Parts: sequence; C-alpha cells; structure tokens
Amino acid sequence: MKLLYQTHSPYARKVLVLAHEAGLADRLDVLHHETSPTWRNDEVFRLNPLGKVPVLLLDDGVALFDSNVICEYLDSLHDRRPLIPRERMARLRALRTQALAQGLCDAGIAVRHETVRRPEALRYPAMRDGQIEKLVASYDFLEREWAQAAGDAPVDLGQIAVATALSWLAFRELPDFEQGRPRLAAWYRRFIGRPSMLATPLTGQTVD
Repeated sequence: MKLLYQTHSPYARKVLVLAHEAGLADRLDVLHHETSPTWRNDEVFRLNPLGKVPVLLLDDGVALFDSNVICEYLDSLHDRRPLIPRERMARLRALRTQALAQGLCDAGIAVRHETVRRPEALRYPAMRDGQIEKLVASYDFLEREWAQAAGDAPVDLGQIAVATALSWLAFRELPDFEQGRPRLAAWYRRFIGRPSMLATPLTGQTVD
C-alpha cells in the first residue's frame, strides 16, 4: 500500500503513528507530497478531489481519504488489540476524542492563517482570537476530563490523535497546552516517548 504523506501534517502523522502501533508500518510505502490550499499537487488531486493528504492507495487501486477513514481501515488489518475499541461506548469515546483532536488541528491551522500565512494586510485578528479560544477551551477540557483516565488506559485512536495534534501545535509554536495543565503535560510527555512517535517526527514548512 502507498501512503501519500506530508512530513508536517498532523493528520498524516496520525495515520502513520497508528500504523506503527498496529504493527503495519512495514506494509506502507510512504511517499511525501507537498500540498496546501494554494499549492496544487496534481498527483494528490488525481486520487483525492480535495487535494489533501493523507491518501492511502490500496493494492487494488482504490484510494482512501481522509485520515479518519484510513485509520479505520488500517485498524481492520491487524490481529493486535483494536485501536478503535469495539465496545460501543469505548468506541464513541475514542472517536469523540479523535474529533476533538482534529478540531485542535483545524483551529491551529486557522490561527496560522491569521498570524503568519496570509499577507499581513489580509489578516483578521478577531478570527485569530476566536480560534485561540477554541484551543484553550480544548486544552482545559483535556486536562479536566480526559488526561488522567487516558494515562491509565490502553493506547487507542483517541490518544494517538491527541498526541499528534498536540505535537503539531508545539511544532508550530501555537498557544502552549502544558503550562498550568499538569495531567495533560505528564500524559503528553509520556506518549511522545513511544517508538511510534519517535519514528514519525514532524519536519518541514508549509508551501504556499
């Protein structure tokens, strides 16, 4: 299988970390592709009309996107403990956590648009501030309602999604999530030491 990837995408990294955790990384041919809303990559567009990575190209030619769909597919291929729990409420909790993590990435990207990516004259401070509020509220939710239980639980897709989202926020020097949140900080520091995270470092800059 071919994984169209981007070394500075938190969404793509989530897929690759899950593949490592599931013992599937050696079945993937990882191919880096630059994409952005203003940088058209024709090979990616050929497989995904949204022009985004990650895309998983299966051996039969079927292309899967986005990261949520790819993670669900990969989790069906291995015999280890499922990373998306099978029990209904555990599954819903993991998927809810993944949704929160995806929202963190979306908000962080919006902040970057309004601080470093748009021409300065076109930046909208109110949008920046509103997205930062989402980041901070989500950090507080993770500290208050999630981090302690996650520290005692087996690794699942929700944890992978949070770790890859937070590591990207730190990589891009977006608002800090560790200061004043000891449970979240302790969980994060443990998780980023996992082999799956060490094998998938974030590198590179967005091309616009």
